Amino acid sequence: MSLTSAINTTKAAFRNMGDQSSVISTNIANDGNENYVRRSAVVTNTIFGASTVVTQRNQQLALLLQTVSTNSQSKAQSTLLDGLETLKSSLGGNEYELAPSTYMSTLQSSLQAFAASPGQLALAQTVVTDALDVANSLNRVSTTVQNLRADADAEIESQVAELNRLLADFKTANDTVVQATATGNDPSNALDTRETILKEISGIVGVSVVVRENNDVALYTADGTTLFETIPRSVSFSRTYTYSATVNGNAVYIDGVAVEAGVGGNTSGEGSLAALLQLRDDVAPTFQNQLDEVARGLIEAFQETDAGGANPLPGLFTWPTGTVPASGTLEPGLAASITINSALVTSSGGDPTLLRDGGINGAAYVKNPTGGSGYSDLLLTYVENLSTSRPFDPAAGLDTSSGLLTFSTNSIGWLEELRANATTATDNKTALYERAFQVYSSKTGVSLDEELSLLLDVEQSYKASAKLVSTIDSMMQAVLDMAG
Repeated sequence: MSLTSAINTTKAAFRNMGDQSSVISTNIANDGNENYVRRSAVVTNTIFGASTVVTQRNQQLALLLQTVSTNSQSKAQSTLLDGLETLKSSLGGNEYELAPSTYMSTLQSSLQAFAASPGQLALAQTVVTDALDVANSLNRVSTTVQNLRADADAEIESQVAELNRLLADFKTANDTVVQATATGNDPSNALDTRETILKEISGIVGVSVVVRENNDVALYTADGTTLFETIPRSVSFSRTYTYSATVNGNAVYIDGVAVEAGVGGNTSGEGSLAALLQLRDDVAPTFQNQLDEVARGLIEAFQETDAGGANPLPGLFTWPTGTVPASGTLEPGLAASITINSALVTSSGGDPTLLRDGGINGAAYVKNPTGGSGYSDLLLTYVENLSTSRPFDPAAGLDTSSGLLTFSTNSIGWLEELRANATTATDNKTALYERAFQVYSSKTGVSLDEELSLLLDVEQSYKASAKLVSTIDSMMQAVLDMAG
C-alpha cells in the first residue's frame, strides 16, 4: 500500500467513524422515545471500491401494523366502557341504590304497609313521597342518558377535527418520505413522523395500510373506505347540541361514506369514533327506551278508571299530556317528563288519601264513596299491578311481556351484562395492545447498553486509525529526511 492509499484509507475511516458516531449519538438521545425507530450505521463499499456509511432504519412493518390494529381495538373498547360506567354511576354504582327499580321496590313496600293500615295518613304521605322518588329517579337517569349522548356528540366533533388535522399532517410527512426515497436521501425522520401520526389516527378510526412505490402509503378504514390516497379524504360531521329521546344525531362521513357504529359489549368497532357512535346511537337510546317503558308502565299501573271501568286517566303518576299512553307502545321521552299528580301532594293542596279512595280525577273516579278508613281494595290493586305481567315495546330490547318490577330489574341486568362484557373485552384488548407494542418496541427501540457498546467499538477504531496516522506521519518524515 502506498502512502497516498494509506492516507486516503485513514481519511475514509475517520469520515465513517464520524458518521457512525453521529448515528449512535442520535440513537442515545432518543432512548425512551416510543416514536423513534433505531438507526444502524452500516459500512459498505461503493462500486468504485471506497467504503462509506449507510444509515438503515430498523423498520418492522408487520409489527407496526399489528400495533396500529390493536390500538384501534383498544381505544374503541375503552371508550365504550367509559360510557357504560357513566350509566352505571347514574344508578348509584354497585348497589344500584339510585336506580328506578330500587325506588319502585320501596314504593311497593310502602303501598303494602298502607294497604295493611289504610287509615294511617302518615302512610299515605309516605307512599306519595316514595312515588316522587321513583319519578325523580327516572327524570335524573333520563337526563344522564341524554347528557351522555350530547357529550359523545361533542367528542365526535372534536375527534373529527383532530382526524382532519392528522390527515393533513400525514400528507406532509408522506410527501417528504416519497421525495426522500425517490431522490436517494435518508427518509428516516419523515418515516418516524409519519408512523407517529398513523398511530394517532388509528386511535380515532380503524385503519389498514397499503405501502406503494417509493414508500408511498395509502390508508383505508376498517370497512374499506378510502381515508388517504395521495391526498387526505374529507371527514365531515354536523354536531347536534341538544339531545332528547326524540332527537337523532348526525352521521360521520369519510369520503362521503357514513362511519359504522360498533356493536355489542365486546364492540366490533375500531377507533374511538365507532365506539362514540355506538354509545350515542345504540346503547344510550336503548337504555332510554327501557326507562320510558318503565315510566309508561307506572302510569298504566296506577291509572284511574271511572265507575264503569272506562275512560282511564293518569292517577298517582302523570305526564304533561294528562293521558294514559297506549299499552305496549313506546312513548319516547316519557321518563324525562313523568311526575307525581299534584292532587296527591299535600304541599300543593292535594290529599294523599285519594290514592286509597280514588277520585284523583274527580268524583266520577271515586272507588270508596263512603270514605271508610278500612278500605284497601284499590291499594291492593296497585300493589298487584306492579307485579302483573304487561306488554312492553320490543324497542326496549328486553322481554316484551313481564311484570313492571321485573322489567325494571331486567333493565339493570341488561346494562350490567353489557358492561361486564365490555370490561372483560377491555382487559383483553388492552393486554393485546400492550403486548404488540412491547414486541414492536423491542425490535425498533433503542437499547442504551447496545449503543454504548457500539460507541466503545467506534472509539477503538478511532484509536487504531489515530495510530495509523502516527505511523504514516513517521514514514512521511523519514521520506523527507531521505530527500534531504
